Amino acid sequence: MGRPVYINTSTLSKEQLSQYKYGQRKYEFNCYASDMISIHRTLPDFRAPECKSLDYGDELPRACVIVIFHNEAWSVLLRTVHSVIDRSPPQHLKEIVLVDDFSSLEHLKQPLQEYVDKLDKVSLIRAPVRSGLIRARLIGFDKCTAEVAVFLDSHCEATEGWLPPLLHRIKENYTNVLVPIIGAINYETFEYPAPATTLDTISVGGFHWNLIFSFISIPQRERMRLNNARHLPIRSATMAGGLFAISSKFFLELGKYDSEFDIWGGENLELSFKTWMCGGTLETIPCSHVGHVFRVRSPMTRVKTAHPVIRNMKRVAEVWLDEFKEYFNATNPHDKTDIGDISERLALRKNLHCKSFKWYLQNVYPEVFLPGKAKASGEIRSSARPLCIDGERRYFTDSEYKLKFHSCHNQGGNQYWIISDNDEIRLSEWCWDTYGRLAISMYRCHGGKHRQEFLYREDDSIYNPDSGKCVELPETGSVLILADCTDTSRQKWIINRKPPKGPLLD
Repeated sequence: MGRPVYINTSTLSKEQLSQYKYGQRKYEFNCYASDMISIHRTLPDFRAPECKSLDYGDELPRACVIVIFHNEAWSVLLRTVHSVIDRSPPQHLKEIVLVDDFSSLEHLKQPLQEYVDKLDKVSLIRAPVRSGLIRARLIGFDKCTAEVAVFLDSHCEATEGWLPPLLHRIKENYTNVLVPIIGAINYETFEYPAPATTLDTISVGGFHWNLIFSFISIPQRERMRLNNARHLPIRSATMAGGLFAISSKFFLELGKYDSEFDIWGGENLELSFKTWMCGGTLETIPCSHVGHVFRVRSPMTRVKTAHPVIRNMKRVAEVWLDEFKEYFNATNPHDKTDIGDISERLALRKNLHCKSFKWYLQNVYPEVFLPGKAKASGEIRSSARPLCIDGERRYFTDSEYKLKFHSCHNQGGNQYWIISDNDEIRLSEWCWDTYGRLAISMYRCHGGKHRQEFLYREDDSIYNPDSGKCVELPETGSVLILADCTDTSRQKWIINRKPPKGPLLD
């Protein structure tokens, strides 16, 4: 039933402790705990009552589920596969295509092949070289013969009733691209807790101007449209990209993924933008739940390109963002990565008669913060020492994190700050927040001032009215603090008092 497994390492033998540490190091999650759980473990039915009463009928398109893996843990991979088999109506599941992206672990070679050979509807494809997630997905899609392609990561668990609502929505309109409610499976205990089921708790997709995906609350205008219904599809500006369903026909019409993308990164936003701009709709389906193990960091090795994520995102910006690409470029002002030829993608956009990115912002994501409205932007440099405030975030699923400072690198990124017209100091959708403590943290921007209001004053101090204190570089330690306002140089900060160059909406 998705309950956690707790490992008391003090009770493990030397051999067991070695296995435990190896699993943590190799997979960046507690593989030892996963191996103690059945690959057919039961899960609660997380659906809201309104969802359970819906009848989607039997005349639904069939699905091909595509799972990419590289050096994945045995129990986690097989739990993904069996959760799909065990909880998908047989008449709606045509096939599962596993794509091995050139794994090196022995258990994923002949042992996996022998295991898969005994399973109905499951096939295993081997990439001849390390291809990266994006190209490996294209390999899997090329083998897909079903009307609907469903992409899942290799550390997921499908829940009861997850597939029919996705297929039904595509049956209604083949240009609907769909995302399930993604539940966070704990990477230490493998607990699958009850996910969000109300409009107050469900998250949809947004993005930062560095073209990183972010989860956001459902916008108020969308809540009003849904009128508190917990079963209706929720419009989403973007998707995380790891778990989604799309008509095979529509995926082909949209040009699949950019074949010049390397490894991973940016493909989710490219597909999100062109879905909306080229005639489709992107939705989160609250009646479909799939769990996902969010790890601390990726254990995967990189291939080919030194900076694949930046290159991919630059291609997205050049093809899809029109004049708004200036905001993306401002986040990486000195990047010289060669993005290659984009003429084919520009021709695709033209041939599909896609709308402008301005239309997308006005009609799909009007809530996005426009940096052109900012009061200041760029690095925040201390007057006392050659250090800059840095917003590097270590854990993907943390709700908050401490602000630190590092040597100024003049590369934008985590040192590229924007002071909004609402006196927030922002790194994309994350804002400085005191949260009643002297150490400054970062929380999602809420627009409500108070703990997230910071005034950059004429004397170069940064003042927080809620606490009545100023931002200070401490004499020791690495965490930014608040202190009584003085005239010390440790409370003086150098920031470019201009917004980044870029367009505004009418």
